[in-house]
Amino acid sequence: MIMALVPAFNESRTIASVVKDLLLYVDDVVVIDDGSVDNTADLARGAGAIVIRHSLNRGQGAALETGHDYARRSNADWVIHFDADGQFMASDIPAALAMIKTSKKDVLLGSRFLGNHQIIPWFKQWFLLPMGRLVDRLSGTVRLSDSHNGFRILGRRALDTIFITQDRMAHATEIPGLIAKYHLTWVEYPITVQYHNFGQGTVGGLKIVRDLLISKFL
Repeated sequence: MIMALVPAFNESRTIASVVKDLLLYVDDVVVIDDGSVDNTADLARGAGAIVIRHSLNRGQGAALETGHDYARRSNADWVIHFDADGQFMASDIPAALAMIKTSKKDVLLGSRFLGNHQIIPWFKQWFLLPMGRLVDRLSGTVRLSDSHNGFRILGRRALDTIFITQDRMAHATEIPGLIAKYHLTWVEYPITVQYHNFGQGTVGGLKIVRDLLISKFL
């Protein structure tokens, strides 16, 4: 079974279309509604998703681990991490799945920097990403071309090994660290990210860097 896990917090503008696109390529879409105060959960359910709700906003890492727990109990063979904001393309999934299956790796990690060049917002490209790479190196993670890309595919061995303890955005460093710690095999795959007005802003990006630094030094 192929299952997509979609953490969502107040994503009513995009969640229905994201779910419908994903259902073209996966068996189940599980939306983890992380304490939304809009109608994200209802729209996701109406589009065909299984919805799990957090009563309080706990963060993307916590939402993904809630999804992992559901996927383990559902005996999923493959789990796909997919953002709810409409920036990823579900059409990347078939080729990415083919790569991880053919290469017999445990984890596939998406990258914006492989394949065709993409226009990335300057603040993200020249500040957030270099800072993220620095923290990753200090944390002893595997070396990735795009260390904080939210598109991932986990096989069953990885799903049974990777338990996310960082509730918020520091999970993006924790996951590559766990890959290194448990000697999981991995491969990167070029994906397309479509940036738009309701993507990650400057303030949100600074919070990511803060969470990564806190997770390293405290």
